[in-house]
Amino acid sequence: MRTYHLITSLLFGAIIVAMAGAAVVRAIPYDVPPGTDVVEGGLTRGFESHYDKVFPVKTFGTNVWGAIQLVLFGEGRSGVVVGRNGWLYTSEEFSAYPDGEAQVEANLELIAQVQQKLRARGTELTVAVLPAKARLYPEYVAQHRPAEVHRDLYQRIHAGLQARGVDAPDLLVPLEQCKTQSAVFLRTDTHWTPEGARCSAQALAAVVAPRAGEAAARFMSEVGAPVEHQGDLMQFLPLAPYFSALMPLPDLLTARSTVAVSTASAESDLFGDAPAPGVVLVGTSYSADGRWNFDGALRESLDQDVLNLAQAGHGPFEPMLAYLDKPQDGPAPARLIWEIPERYLPAGKKPAGHKPKSDDSPAQLALGPTSTTVAQP
Repeated sequence: MRTYHLITSLLFGAIIVAMAGAAVVRAIPYDVPPGTDVVEGGLTRGFESHYDKVFPVKTFGTNVWGAIQLVLFGEGRSGVVVGRNGWLYTSEEFSAYPDGEAQVEANLELIAQVQQKLRARGTELTVAVLPAKARLYPEYVAQHRPAEVHRDLYQRIHAGLQARGVDAPDLLVPLEQCKTQSAVFLRTDTHWTPEGARCSAQALAAVVAPRAGEAAARFMSEVGAPVEHQGDLMQFLPLAPYFSALMPLPDLLTARSTVAVSTASAESDLFGDAPAPGVVLVGTSYSADGRWNFDGALRESLDQDVLNLAQAGHGPFEPMLAYLDKPQDGPAPARLIWEIPERYLPAGKKPAGHKPKSDDSPAQLALGPTSTTVAQP
C-alpha cells in the first residue's frame, strides 16, 4: 500500500511539473490587443481568456490522471470496476454494505408486504429479479471479486421469496442459455441488451401466460440496424478528448421496437373502449428505457398489452411505493410484474466509499422498507 501511495504521489508531482511547463509554453505567444486598459483589468481578463482557449488545464489534468489510473492500475473513477477486454461493471455489484445481510431480509419482507397489498386489490405479483452483470459475465471481471454479501445473493433472494410465497421465476438460467447465442448485457453499460430483455420476457411469459387470461392482442417486434452505443459506465473513465484512444470500444446496440398487429376486439378499439392492460410493469431503467424494449418484449411474449409505469433514476422501490400510493382508478390489473435488479437488495445503506449518483444507471440507492404505506397493506 505504501508503494502504491508513493507511486501515485510521484506521478501527481510529475503531472504538476509537466502542466506548469506546458502552461508557460502556451502563454508565451499572447499579444496584448491595442487599446487594452491595464488599470481597469482589461489585460488580466484578456490573458485569462487566451489561456482558457489554448490550454484547458482542468480537462487536460483530468484526462492525464484518468489515463494513469487506467493504464497503471486498471481503475477508473469511483463507481466503475474495470474488467478485461473493455468490459465495465458498476461498483455496486462489488461493494460491501454495512448491515447488507439484514437489509436483504428487510427488503424481502417489504416485497412480501407489497404482494399482500396488491393481492387485496385483486392483482397478483410476479417479481423479475435481474441477475447482476458480474454474475452473468464473471469471466471478464479480472482480479476483482464481489464483496461477501453478493456471493450467492441471487440464489438467496429466490429462496427468500419462495419461502414467503412470492412468485419469482428464475431468470439466471435462461439468460445464461441466451448468452451463448448473443450478448445479454452491454460491455460498457449497466444495462442489458434488447436480446437480454427479450430472453427475460420469454422466461416470464412461460410462467405468467397460463394465469394471465385470454390473449387480448398480438404484437410483433421489428429489429433495427446496429448503432454505436456509448455506455453509461464510460462516464467514469475521464479520458476524452486527449486520451480517447484508451477508452473501450463502443457497444453495438441493435434496437427493437414492438407494435400491435391485431387486437381481440377491433370494434371496441374503434369506439375507444379497448380494455385496460391486464399487466402492469413497474421497475427501474431496465424497464423504463425504451432502448432495451423490455415492455415491448413482454407484450410480444404475453400476447397482451402492458402498462409500463417503470421509472429511471429512482431504483426499484420508489416507483412501486408511488404505484401503491396512487388511488385505484377502475378495475385492478390481473398481474403486476416488478423488475428488481439483485444488487438493490443489500443496498439500504451506503457502501464504504460510496458517492450518491443522480440515476440508477449506474447507481442509485434503494429505498429501504421504511414506508408506512407498505407496512400496512
